[in-house]
Amino acid sequence: MKFKPTPIASAVAFALAGVAISAHAQEAKTEKSEKVEKIEVTGIRGSMEKSVESKRNADSVVEVITAEDIGKMPDKNIADSLQRVPGVTTSSQSGGSGGFDENDRVSLRGTNPSLTQTLINGHTVASSDWFILDQVGLVGRSVSYTMLPSELVSQVFIRKSATADLVEGGVAGAVDIITRKALDFRKQLTAEVYLGGVYAELPKKTDPQFNALLNWKNDANNFGVLVQGFYEKRHLRRDGQEILGYGTIDPASPLAVARPALAGVSYPTLIGSALFEQERERKGGFLDIQVKPLRDVTIDFSAFTSKLDATNYNRNWMMWGSHIIGSNQIPTSYRVENGTLVAATWANAGTPGNNAQYAIVDQIYRPGAFSETSFFDFDVKWRMNERMTLTGKAGKSEGKGETPVQQVFEGDVFNTGASYSFNGLRSASDVSFPSGNPSSFVGTSLDWIFGASPGKTKDEEKYGQVDGDYDLGNKTFPGLKFGYRWAEHERSTTQVAQGPLFSADPFNAANLPRWNGETYPGNFGNGLGGRFPTNVWQIAPGELERWGNIYTNRDPVTRQYWPGEFSMKEKIQALYLMGNFEGQGYAGNVGLRYVKTDEDVLVNVAIPGSVCGALAPCPQVPGAITTSAFGSFYRNSVKNEYKDWLPSANLKIDIDKDSVLRFAAAKTMARPDYSALGGSITADDTTHTGNGGNPNLKPIRSTNLDVSYEYYYAPRSLAAVGLFYMDLNNYVGFGTYQQQLLDIRTNTFQTYTISAPTNSSGKVKGVELSWQQPLPWGFGGFANYTYSHAKEDTGADLVGASKNTGNIGGYWEGRGFSFRLAYTYRSEFFVGLDRSTPQYQDDTGTVNAAINYAINDRFSLSAEALNLNDPILKYYGANQDQPRAFYRNGRQYYFGIRAKL
Repeated sequence: MKFKPTPIASAVAFALAGVAISAHAQEAKTEKSEKVEKIEVTGIRGSMEKSVESKRNADSVVEVITAEDIGKMPDKNIADSLQRVPGVTTSSQSGGSGGFDENDRVSLRGTNPSLTQTLINGHTVASSDWFILDQVGLVGRSVSYTMLPSELVSQVFIRKSATADLVEGGVAGAVDIITRKALDFRKQLTAEVYLGGVYAELPKKTDPQFNALLNWKNDANNFGVLVQGFYEKRHLRRDGQEILGYGTIDPASPLAVARPALAGVSYPTLIGSALFEQERERKGGFLDIQVKPLRDVTIDFSAFTSKLDATNYNRNWMMWGSHIIGSNQIPTSYRVENGTLVAATWANAGTPGNNAQYAIVDQIYRPGAFSETSFFDFDVKWRMNERMTLTGKAGKSEGKGETPVQQVFEGDVFNTGASYSFNGLRSASDVSFPSGNPSSFVGTSLDWIFGASPGKTKDEEKYGQVDGDYDLGNKTFPGLKFGYRWAEHERSTTQVAQGPLFSADPFNAANLPRWNGETYPGNFGNGLGGRFPTNVWQIAPGELERWGNIYTNRDPVTRQYWPGEFSMKEKIQALYLMGNFEGQGYAGNVGLRYVKTDEDVLVNVAIPGSVCGALAPCPQVPGAITTSAFGSFYRNSVKNEYKDWLPSANLKIDIDKDSVLRFAAAKTMARPDYSALGGSITADDTTHTGNGGNPNLKPIRSTNLDVSYEYYYAPRSLAAVGLFYMDLNNYVGFGTYQQQLLDIRTNTFQTYTISAPTNSSGKVKGVELSWQQPLPWGFGGFANYTYSHAKEDTGADLVGASKNTGNIGGYWEGRGFSFRLAYTYRSEFFVGLDRSTPQYQDDTGTVNAAINYAINDRFSLSAEALNLNDPILKYYGANQDQPRAFYRNGRQYYFGIRAKL
């Protein structure tokens, strides 16, 4: 049917087109959409059909991913599937831990992952991390997708813009994960079990994978129970070379005076052979209970818990560039390119008794590290009469991240000389120690014992909301939605900064850890290129644990590291009103959301040593805390209140039966990262750098515009193009400042460069292209591409923004078999400041494949290969002449059998 605009439709279209932005799909808004949600999907084509139909029926721009079968997503990780959606990018971990083999963070349209809201069934989810630097350093608001098993999912809605009834917090949009409900199942009794394994190529380990689901509902279809449990174990090994930051040669230093060409030149502070090994165990479950005590009343209770046990062992043999440069050793040869010292050689200048240091070694074992996410949620829906429906929601979500202990030995290596030469990003750098032997522990001495031990993070949100949906009985303006939401969010981080237990005499050579002759695996570093130490000594984890427990001071009172702690509380209230409209060939909504945020950040403030020293009485400062060896301090409460009016409008026009045009506009907001607000400082005594906070940061606010065209030219087929624009105010960028802090290694005050967040502004604009279509003889294909130009107004890059992202893939399905192959690409992007210097991730492409075979209606076999092309993750600093890291994680192969009743 051709669309012929009525006067009302024309007026609405013109009113909205000027302020247009895409908005999220409305769940179960009509009887028709409710029926779509109940389609049973049993294959790739069926999954695509449901996703396309959900997108087509939405009255705003939305992307939909649908499970192929009960409890089975197309990938092992929800984030793996999301990365194939136009405008969606993913990254591994939140930043501090480096690049791994599993997608963990999700972001939309060239923005920081913290600016993408993640919801489960429309409510927020608390999260935390297992890696120590992500627990006590840069702590964002993004959700870790490694905590969310793909078997949990029925559908995922990627809402690329806001509507008034959507929980605020996503500047670029939201990812809403929809779980299965007990009464949604077609059969009275459904049971499913998956038994499988995973083989990881680098550690050469095979581990079990298990998932089970049981759903029962009564004959009357008014009571049902869904129970799901999962256990997944796998070993991880990451081979790497890390360049941990860059310093600048002081033009007034003796080195620069002797070699004027080196004045003001950047140099690598540390270059290390980094081996990381981990055992991950993810276990948990999901419970859903649905009951309809009356025909018009539905009550749903859901609960979820997921714990990731993540014991890890990290070691690094490092050329200590900042020490060599700082001691003004003159290189015998060097090369400078693009303002960077890209190659240098220092002959050994030390002798026994008059040592010169060129290398330092870290051995860090973290047994018992974990992260945990849980929630419980009550939903009540009451259809009061033919026109009025009320829904209520209340619940609590909690995230925890903890490293109970770090067993740390940091060793000094002397009289080795040093030489390095960068190879750009083509391969890892060449590094050597001409007079040393990295494979032997002999001659190593204790430098220091450092690190948060323990380090703990807790994230918690309590929430409640009431929504109303009133049928106006008008064909043009059929419905009115309104609601109120309350939430209270708390976040805190505590840590103990361990050090040597001097009373045990740890620096005595007789008390060093016992080395059993062990070195890195024989194939360490294969595939990274470059010539650097690979046959490096290492201490057995058990011995490191034994030694650390004897010689480490972890007193929770005197070693409280208050500069690295923070806590905050937010009280949030929101009201909204939204009206729907529709007519012959058009539909949409317009609304307004009001949000009030009361923020209370507890900041630790140092008391100068001239006023009162560490561990000394301080009666002259009310509330002074004097029990920490890191100095006396007091706590100051910084309170702020923010009010936001967030209008939104969405218009969908059915040009004809195959073509849809969408417009949308909205104002959105997100709150700054927790550590950005926390006001705390986490410092690195080796590099004299740190991270700090700013409790007066304002919320990030944005004006978003979208227009898109969708062409449904055949069944299960789609070609679409979309334009988007975001004008960001109070965007949180990065800056640095200098501060005097206590160096716990030397017990002297030193100048540290602190990375701190500041409010800025920026813009994001781009285009999305997508296509998918089933092809003859059981084949099918899909492809998409997103271009995003994202910059701060100063010209600096926005965090997490790749200019080009794309996906291309194909599948074949028939005779019980299905096969899928997909390639995902994202161009370079700004990761953020690491050790007070910029870090970018270079272009990355990955290939994944999956094959399934249905033996019969009850049994099926599956096999999947992740990172099939064995990509090397590459990072660089201010430019590509400053490499930062090269990581190889290897391939992973999953296999299993699924049985269902």
